[in-house]
Amino acid sequence: MERDYPLEKVRNFGIIAHIDAGKTTTSERVLYYTGMSHKIGEVHEGEAVTDWMEQEKERGITITAAAITCFWNPTYMGTDKSLMHRFNIIDTPGHVDFTVEVERSLKVLDGGVVVFDGVAGVEPQSETVWRQADKYHVPRICFINKLDRIGASFERSYASILERLNKHAVRMQIPIGEEDKHEGVIDLMKMKAYYFEGDMGSTVREAEIPSEYLADATKYRAELVERIVEHDDDLMTAFLEGKEIAMPVLKETLRKATIENKIYPVFTGSALKNKGVQLILDAVVEYLPSPLDIPPVKGLDPKTGEEIVRHASDTEPFSALAFKLQTDPFVGQLTFFRVYSGTIESGTYIYNSTTGNKERLGRIVRLQANKREEVKKVYAGEIAAAVSLKEAKTSHTFCDENQPIILDPIKFAEPVVSLRIEPKTKADQEKMGMALKKLGDEDPTFRISSNTETGETIISGMGELHLEIMIDRMKREFAVEANVGKPQVAYRETILGTAEAEHKYIKQSGGKGQYGHVKLNIKPLQPLEEGKKLPKNVKREEGFEFIDSIKGGVIPQEFIPAVMKGVKEGMDRGIVAGFHLTNISCELTYGSYHDVDSSEIAYKIAASQAFQDAAKRARPVILEPIMKIEVVTPEKFMGDVTGNLNSKRAQIISMGERGQNKVLVATVPLSEMFGYTTSLRSLTEGRASSTMEFDHYDVVPANIEKVIVESRK
Repeated sequence: MERDYPLEKVRNFGIIAHIDAGKTTTSERVLYYTGMSHKIGEVHEGEAVTDWMEQEKERGITITAAAITCFWNPTYMGTDKSLMHRFNIIDTPGHVDFTVEVERSLKVLDGGVVVFDGVAGVEPQSETVWRQADKYHVPRICFINKLDRIGASFERSYASILERLNKHAVRMQIPIGEEDKHEGVIDLMKMKAYYFEGDMGSTVREAEIPSEYLADATKYRAELVERIVEHDDDLMTAFLEGKEIAMPVLKETLRKATIENKIYPVFTGSALKNKGVQLILDAVVEYLPSPLDIPPVKGLDPKTGEEIVRHASDTEPFSALAFKLQTDPFVGQLTFFRVYSGTIESGTYIYNSTTGNKERLGRIVRLQANKREEVKKVYAGEIAAAVSLKEAKTSHTFCDENQPIILDPIKFAEPVVSLRIEPKTKADQEKMGMALKKLGDEDPTFRISSNTETGETIISGMGELHLEIMIDRMKREFAVEANVGKPQVAYRETILGTAEAEHKYIKQSGGKGQYGHVKLNIKPLQPLEEGKKLPKNVKREEGFEFIDSIKGGVIPQEFIPAVMKGVKEGMDRGIVAGFHLTNISCELTYGSYHDVDSSEIAYKIAASQAFQDAAKRARPVILEPIMKIEVVTPEKFMGDVTGNLNSKRAQIISMGERGQNKVLVATVPLSEMFGYTTSLRSLTEGRASSTMEFDHYDVVPANIEKVIVESRK
């Protein structure tokens, strides 16, 4: 069976943005214009195809990233089916509590369409998703949406992209009218006007540029050409000599610069009013990369630890990354994976190099949001989902067993809010454990732990809404009723100083005894310099580093992992108030062993005790999550809003303007912010809005630490 679409005609891209910028509305238009749905589902009516979960329909927000496969024949290519392109699109959430969905989607996508609200321009979560895309070097094009809204301004939104995101953004279009006069767009490359007519704007009409826009269009086209030729010396020379540069050459140079993240083309329109979406799809074909245009994926050889690469080709050994798990009520667990190289067929065995185990791959499906199409074979550069794999988790690598590779795992943020949860009845108890495990498998930022002293179950997540949705899902999808405590801040502990400690664990109880002896040195963890590789004797995880400096085998090598495990167990039992310790570098400097009595458990206990002894003398402190908040408020409430934030230990970072409103950006401890939305509404007659996201952890002031310690007793 041959692939039906050549790799150069495949585009894997995500639609990313701040909440309410219109991502899902744009996705619905994409589905309609590509023929995947015969009617447009509106978000505000709870009918969007990609928002298929009950909670998404009720709240009008995207919670889980939805994958869509569809096909597009660019409008300038006529109706020739052989020119069709395959799109694998992921519509991601915009709410900060579900940032994990954006993170894992960007990890496996080749490009992005970043949607902006034409009234608000760049918003806080726009900056967050832009930074996430920067982290994974994802090429992107911009779509300034909602130009039909009152207060919309293309120029103001475009200026906010240049100022707050990247100065390499460049206009590809300008709008014909704004607000209720928004009629269409002008393409600066072709110097033509485009209008969207007929049923749902599906007929794209090309026309001459209206005379009143011609001067602006000419000026901006010259600017666009100048920005493109900067990336090619020969073109720059021709441009300076006053020569006309052919459009195919300009497009090819722009494509290359976009893929290298040197230019970010900016388009405009109104998805809700069906204007401009088809031209975005054309731009995806013209300027975003196919799997062949991006660098080959890198990974490690699990046997030697050496770096190896896999190119996007069906003939290379198979490699794929599992990036998302989803429980489906009809078929069981779906494991979404992106194939980087090679091919895989249903009915064969799939090798998981992360666990070292094989599983039978029964069925493979391609996703159309919540509908699925069964496929027999998946090729390089494609995204699909496996049905009912038992052991697969997010970030696991699937590969050819004879040529194994472990791909770089996805790194997730630590949860900052937790709460107690208990089943209402005995019957709910068993179901709750199973439900929480499934939800935790799906979402790596949703953590479940139990307090060994009280027997309570604690769930942790990225925010109040995140936990609220999870509890709601547990109730609806798994029929589990639970009593829930109040949200609590996920405090951490760390050390500010250095300390050394030695511990011998010796136990004689007749027969074989126990003997473990270690000497540890601990200090605050320093960030790793960019590009610097770790020495072989150093192991690093999130917030923890272990250095094995044992010389001359005073502790046999097989016991070193037990020492590391003991230190990590010691970190789980905090020093000041029992919170998990983080950002610690621990060096094993000395020890001894006994030929007969030494055991893994003995070294584990010795290491845990030595670590606790050292941590008590290394100036332990409590850390609290600090959030970055942006408040948009009418000017007359500015004083009240500022005063209220100052009373919450906030630090004001900046004050600015957005249209008629004032914008205030501050950092503030999460512990002060529960219920803030309600108090902000009452302060401002319901006219202000706020968005909040995790920024960093910081040391708790001494007076607050005292209160926290007292409350834990």
